Amino acid sequence: MKHDFVKHNCDHYKDHRYNHLDKRKYGEEADICIVGAGAAGGVLAYELSKAGFKVVVIEAGPFWNPQTDFASDELSMESLAWNDTRLVAGNDPLAMGHNNSGRGVGGGTVHFTGVFYRFHESDFMVQSLDGVADDWPIRYADLASYYDKIEKDIAVSGPKNFPWGPFQGPYPYPEREPISANAEIFRRGCEKLGLRSVVAPLAILSAPFEGRPPCINRGFCNQGCLPNAKFSTLIHHIPKAIGHGAEVLSDCMVTQVQVDKSGKVTGVAFVHDSKEYFQRAKLVILANYCIETPRLLLNSACSQFPDGLANSSGMVGKALMTHSGHDVYCKFPDEVRIYKGTPVLAATQEFYETDPARGFVRGYTLNAHGSRPLGLSKNLVSSAGIWGKKLYDIMKDFNFYAQITLVGEVLPNPYNSVTLSNEKDEYGIPRPLVTFSYGKNDNKLIAHGVTKAQEILGAMGGEPAFVIPDTGHLMGGCRMGKDPSTSVVDGFCRSHDIPNLYICSASVFVTSGGCNPTETVMAIAARTADHVIEMAAKKEYSYA
Repeated sequence: MKHDFVKHNCDHYKDHRYNHLDKRKYGEEADICIVGAGAAGGVLAYELSKAGFKVVVIEAGPFWNPQTDFASDELSMESLAWNDTRLVAGNDPLAMGHNNSGRGVGGGTVHFTGVFYRFHESDFMVQSLDGVADDWPIRYADLASYYDKIEKDIAVSGPKNFPWGPFQGPYPYPEREPISANAEIFRRGCEKLGLRSVVAPLAILSAPFEGRPPCINRGFCNQGCLPNAKFSTLIHHIPKAIGHGAEVLSDCMVTQVQVDKSGKVTGVAFVHDSKEYFQRAKLVILANYCIETPRLLLNSACSQFPDGLANSSGMVGKALMTHSGHDVYCKFPDEVRIYKGTPVLAATQEFYETDPARGFVRGYTLNAHGSRPLGLSKNLVSSAGIWGKKLYDIMKDFNFYAQITLVGEVLPNPYNSVTLSNEKDEYGIPRPLVTFSYGKNDNKLIAHGVTKAQEILGAMGGEPAFVIPDTGHLMGGCRMGKDPSTSVVDGFCRSHDIPNLYICSASVFVTSGGCNPTETVMAIAARTADHVIEMAAKKEYSYA
């Protein structure tokens, strides 16, 4: 796939994608309709269209063109997030928007940092190993080949040796260099404390690949990558899927999944430019993430499924998880300039696995993480409660701060949930109510992680300055499991209740792990695609 092929599809496809929408109100049937074009939806679209299925992808947001729609501008690029109103509750209400969701073709991969970790073997066996949460119905070994496939497919850059977990390198492309001053301080601090660290594995090119250039350390990964050095499904999987005949309908909000009298899905209703349409499909895959998937399933309640689709267990929308993403800052006597370079260029997973001596189970990753001025100032006000002269003084000395971000595992809790509120949006759908509170174990883990981050920076002469409580990476809400009474989908992401409905995104996670989840999302999607292809080949699916 050449760079001009990407641009051609981003430009050309926008010109014709709605020309026949009026004809499709009761139009031709797709083999597979995928709702959402993010990390999972992009992989599914590519793999299934390549296998010969007639695939239609429906995405609520725009079809971005990196060369014309992205800018090195924090404020304008907030449009990459899902910014619709979401109601929040709980003891620790989540900040919605940029750090927790994407809206547009590519989804969150358009503005994620590109950090690309595999889960560890223990992440799939938390109940067996630690006596909390639940085990997944799959194991690391079930995803190992798909991790390999994804990393090779998108040319992940990373160290020759990754010293934690079952995969210890090398990655397909060499690690990124040079690293930022912030990352260098982090690595030297780790070394002084006897902690192992690495240059982080990234879905960002360290050398040319398929017509795309290597990263030049512009540093605006979270604002969309203009040069296309950073992977996203927008520039990789979706154009390839289109090349195999997939159709992508963007700016189309799916409002309901419909079923027939037998209880099988018949397709999805969606809205574009205030007009309602219906896409018929033999198989529907919901890949629209952890807020919108439960919302859509609950809003699709009908006589056969009065509590919402796929919800016989009552678990739709339950056990929502995030990562505790606290940002730890220390001030240095010399300039660090944390805005320079790729945001995350170094990491340690020394505290990833359970250590009973710490007084809590599970663990976390520490990422040396850069910031941009607007994002920092907004978070200081909204999350840390810092205003006035103190805010002014911090921002005046912006260049002297170093930052480490915690990616802490949060245990599943059924009271952390997505439900429907009484308030409706412009599509007539109830707005989601997102309820979240940390548990005791979560708070102990956070305290430990913050202290370790301060120790690492302190070893290099940094003085503790402030901590910004933060979260990121939504997971759960439609968990997978073997028992239909306690889970929503099986190990292949197939609904227990409706045989031609799949749910494939981070919403199926049983536990959250202690690292960025995007690679695991994509590996699960690739495995689900293979399952659909295999079942169709065996003719075990009469509808696919």
